[in-house]
Amino acid sequence: QIDLRESGGGSVEAGGSLTLSCAASDYALSRPLLGWFRRGQGNLRDGVAGIDSRSGETTYSTSAKGRFTIFVDNAKRTINLQMNDLRPEDTGVYLCAVARYFTAYTFDYARYTDWGQGTQVTVSS
Repeated sequence: QIDLRESGGGSVEAGGSLTLSCAASDYALSRPLLGWFRRGQGNLRDGVAGIDSRSGETTYSTSAKGRFTIFVDNAKRTINLQMNDLRPEDTGVYLCAVARYFTAYTFDYARYTDWGQGTQVTVSS
């Protein structure tokens, strides 16, 4: 089990910004795919952003594109999600995840092997 610990959630008004961090080990950061998911009502996990740790290539959901940025800070050993121009529909529990084995399906949560507990983000209108 890879230990992942999210932080940085909170309550903001629409248009505001938050940066989420996920503390991870060097082993975790070396895995092929690192991602952020949002769990909203109904307990479904929707993919928000993913990063290929080998190439640095990033992938974003349609909603997140242009507003969110995923990046890895190797010095701090964190997987980060910078979120700008937040909207009420961004509300949910944000979880970071690691895929130990390569997958081309960035937003298929079943491909991810390790998950954090999540951090709550609430955006009010």
